Amino acid sequence: MSGIDFSIRRKGGDDYIKYLEMRVQELEAEVNYLRNEVNYYKKEIEKLLSTPLIEGIIIEVLKDGRAVVKSTTGPNLIVNVLGSVKVDVLRPGTRVALNQRGSTIVEVLPSSEDPYVRGMEVIERPGVRYSDIGGLEKQISELKEVVELPLKHPELFRELGIDPPKGVLLYGPPGCGKTLLAKAVAGETQATFISLVASELAQKFVGEGARIVRELFSLARRKAPAIVLIDEIDAIAAKRMDLGTSGEREIHRTLTQLLAELDGFDPLGNVKIIATTNRLDILDPALLRPGRFDRIIEVPLPRLEGRKEIFKIHTRRMKLHKVDLEELAKLTEGSTGADIKAICTEAGYSAIRAGRKRVVMGDFLYAIKKVLGDRFRPYSDNVGFKPKEGRSLNPVV
Repeated sequence: MSGIDFSIRRKGGDDYIKYLEMRVQELEAEVNYLRNEVNYYKKEIEKLLSTPLIEGIIIEVLKDGRAVVKSTTGPNLIVNVLGSVKVDVLRPGTRVALNQRGSTIVEVLPSSEDPYVRGMEVIERPGVRYSDIGGLEKQISELKEVVELPLKHPELFRELGIDPPKGVLLYGPPGCGKTLLAKAVAGETQATFISLVASELAQKFVGEGARIVRELFSLARRKAPAIVLIDEIDAIAAKRMDLGTSGEREIHRTLTQLLAELDGFDPLGNVKIIATTNRLDILDPALLRPGRFDRIIEVPLPRLEGRKEIFKIHTRRMKLHKVDLEELAKLTEGSTGADIKAICTEAGYSAIRAGRKRVVMGDFLYAIKKVLGDRFRPYSDNVGFKPKEGRSLNPVV
């Protein structure tokens, strides 16, 4: 190779090196520019995701990737979806978070549970057991068949090809043990127990009562197997009339939603309903038909043996001295279980006032007279029953 050729090649190599150096500088500048762009968009995304965000409900997902959203702050909006949010998880009814600047969907929110409804779930089980209830053996047996058996042994119903009953309605005079029976079911079973008084469903705003009913049964289905107790159901389930105030019409809307939940398109599955009422005569016929409350169980006033059994239950921890429970049962004809419990408590107070550590027959006779008042009938009126010799209606001090 001649000196001229070498000089030409060397000059060409120097030019190529300069070119590469310039290219490196250009690439470094481009990297810096892109890095600034990335930082800018990161800040923009942080702004989009920054609180406070607006809650919305998906109404429809459009074919172009946008969505129609019902905003909690106003009208329906057609919004974009942030790239980090998967469009395939968006469904009508899905709760989403919208940023305030452009109303873009930036996050999918978990399904909500109304704290008012969630508070109806009974976490600590009642301490009541079937052994704590006297004189209602038949009613307890029916409750076991309708509520416990389908929850514990659903395969029996599948083998027979029948649907188990959905609900039980307990009716009878106040104080006869309807709510106590429901508490015993909650104490004996391991199912989720949700309890409410029907008057809690009578809300001030239009549609609020129906919404609570809907969310209540949605919670029960998610927590299945579950038992829902609706105490004093007559508060919202009276017969519907054509005329009425706006408040009555709202209660009728709530009842309609309850009827739909009991026997609508969505099956209850392992959710059983127990309702109680003192006024069976005023309930809407639509509520009483088969398919909603399949069993209607009467809880009557306890008979003689039932009253004796209730006295045994409420006195089993009391220190008694020469107390004839059968005589007390005969004296309390027409009394409810609640009356008998109050009589036992008042007899204990009578012993305390007398300074005694044991409860005697006279304490019970005094308590019967005080608790029953005008309802108490003297011995001569109690089916020919006569007091034993030495008995008095006043406590023995």
